[in-house]
Formats: sequence, structure tokens, C-alpha cells
Amino acid sequence: MPAEMNAPLLPPQAADASPDPALERDRRYMRAALDEARLAEAAGEVPVGAVVVWNDTIIARGHNLPIRSVDPSAHAEMQALRAAAQVIGNYRMPECELYVTLEPCVMCSGAILHARIRHVVFGATDPKTGAAGSVLNLFEQAQLNHQTTIAGGVLADDCSRMLKDFFGGRRRAQKAAQKAAQAAACAASGGDVRPVAPGCAHCSPEVTTRSTESDPSQNPEA
Repeated sequence: MPAEMNAPLLPPQAADASPDPALERDRRYMRAALDEARLAEAAGEVPVGAVVVWNDTIIARGHNLPIRSVDPSAHAEMQALRAAAQVIGNYRMPECELYVTLEPCVMCSGAILHARIRHVVFGATDPKTGAAGSVLNLFEQAQLNHQTTIAGGVLADDCSRMLKDFFGGRRRAQKAAQKAAQAAACAASGGDVRPVAPGCAHCSPEVTTRSTESDPSQNPEA
């Protein structure tokens, strides 16, 4: 009998299940950003959240607040950057990282670059207004005097699902409100009410919300 037949059978080598430490770190901070997004949702805002990390510690948090603050610049990234600058005592933060649940827009990308943020990690892409690769990429412009590295797709499914659920719920609520208003108008007029023309973006919440579900920045309340 060949010698190798007498050798003890070894168990099949298990696949290396050890997680990537860098990826686990990114996920940990993205979960913190998702917590901020839930605060935005609870306040009736589009659920986007962000955190700023310095020396492996979260030093600032932020979530969407443009409606409550009546401030078009009050995106999650802007809120987190402002808070971080106060903690550090400097508007430039070259040793900091920013985690955000949605790809930054042009405004937020510009602020990130001006703040000299070292690295940005985002979750879901924004195919309508994303300025980190979806529509354009401000972070790859070699002419700029600061280069911020960027990575996307961390917990992307969780981040996307939160946005889709939010806009889905809003769409259902708008449909219900529209039906209730039509029923009330119909009752008040004795049944002689013309239905809302389908497909009219000015009249139909369904049309408006369908276009904004994939593009939070285009929501009239975003």
C-alpha cells in the first residue's frame, strides 16, 4: 500500500473566516452614521447621517436638518463638520475621517475638501446628485490643492434600504391623503368631482415621490 494511504486524514482546511479589520472598522463607524440617520428620520427629515472620526474616536455627529433648521446647507455632513471643527478648534481637519450614509453632494464634497478631511467613507450611492463618482467626482480633481481619499459601498444595502423605506412610507401617506381629499371633495360636491390627471407632477404625489425616491436631494422637503 502506498505510504500516502497510511497518512492520517486531515480535516479540510477551513476558509479563513477572520474579518478584515479595516472593513470591520468602517462598518462600525457606518453603523454610528446610520444611528444618526435614524434621528433624522424620527424628525421627519430624509434619513442621512454622518460622523467624524479623529484618532479612532468619534468626535462629532450630524444628521439631516434642513427642514427644522430652515437651512438648505444643513446636510448631515455639514452638521458633522461644523461640530468637529468646534471640538478640534480649527476649521481644517487633515487627520480626520468622515463617514456618511449617502454619497456626498457637490456642496458637501466642497466643504469636505475645504476642511482638508483625510478620508471619506459613504454607504449608498446617489445617482442623481452624487459628487463622489456617481454624477461627477470632485475628489479626483488633481488641480485641487488637497486630495481626500474616498471609499464607497460600506453597508450600502442598509443605507439604501433606510432611504427606500422612508420614501416608500411617504409615498403611501401622500396617496392616502390624496384619496381622502378627493373623497371629501366628492362628498361636498355631491359626487361631481373630476379625478386628478394621472402623470401630472404638479398634482400627483405619486409622480413626485417616484422621482425623488432614488434622489433624496430632489425631495421638496429634503
